[in-house]
Amino acid sequence: MRVFVTGASGFVGSAIVRELLQAGHRVTGLARTDQAADQLFAAGADVHRGNLDDLESLKTGTAHCDAVIHTAFNHDFSRFKANCEADRQVILALGEALAGTDRPLVVTSGVGLLNYGRKVSENDTPPGADQMPRAASEEAADTVAQKGGKVYVVRLPPTVHDRGDHGFVPMLIGIAREKNASAYIGQGQNHWPAVHRLDAAVLYRLIVEQQPARKIFHAVAEQGIVFKELAEAIGNGLGINTVSKSKEEAADHFSWFAHFAAMDCPASGELTKQTLAWEAKQTGLLQDLKENYFNA
Repeated sequence: MRVFVTGASGFVGSAIVRELLQAGHRVTGLARTDQAADQLFAAGADVHRGNLDDLESLKTGTAHCDAVIHTAFNHDFSRFKANCEADRQVILALGEALAGTDRPLVVTSGVGLLNYGRKVSENDTPPGADQMPRAASEEAADTVAQKGGKVYVVRLPPTVHDRGDHGFVPMLIGIAREKNASAYIGQGQNHWPAVHRLDAAVLYRLIVEQQPARKIFHAVAEQGIVFKELAEAIGNGLGINTVSKSKEEAADHFSWFAHFAAMDCPASGELTKQTLAWEAKQTGLLQDLKENYFNA
């Protein structure tokens, strides 16, 4: 099949492109820049020029494709709510373009929306976007589904890891370097689930190939790494002390990132594994840290 991928040159999207191509599918990737287009051509994908602000370009990209995978998202946290609402409009536009067809749309959300301090599953639902802005993506997916669209949601963990990661773990490493200490909050017993990006890419492929009845999936390889252990691994990697911070001290140490450092969202992916026969095979987060995050 031919699959249209947004975010195709990004950290997760580029892995999905390679996974699809290696499985014999054809890929058209959305490219905003010449650099992104060159990267896609080099990988063996076709290129559709456009961007997230041009909804018509997104609709056009779906025209000759059998499935759509949407991974693009603007991660500028200074305008996070606006970016979440923009993602809502992107998903609605893609859903509109696919209306009246049986072609699947796979959208991306986050396990961190289910920050309930207990293990959550694919059957749990996030709070509304009025409380948790990132939930706008799942609300848009619900709207598309209510209109008859075949839409799937993949919830990614707080850390999708591999060499080249520029997400939450590199942010933690950067804060630790700046403060000369790797920190956790209180006892540090909150949990972050994790997945290697190559394992996540397989999950997206399996969804478009199998198109199962289940519509919500968790790309969870490790259900919940204890944050203190993550902080200790960062401290060891940088050769600095690992320290506990009170909630008040955490606000100074982590700044705007304190909310994420305190996040406790252990998550199961058992229903995902049962439905798709998906199995994580790549290196776990703490080992990946040792091998790929401190030798750049």
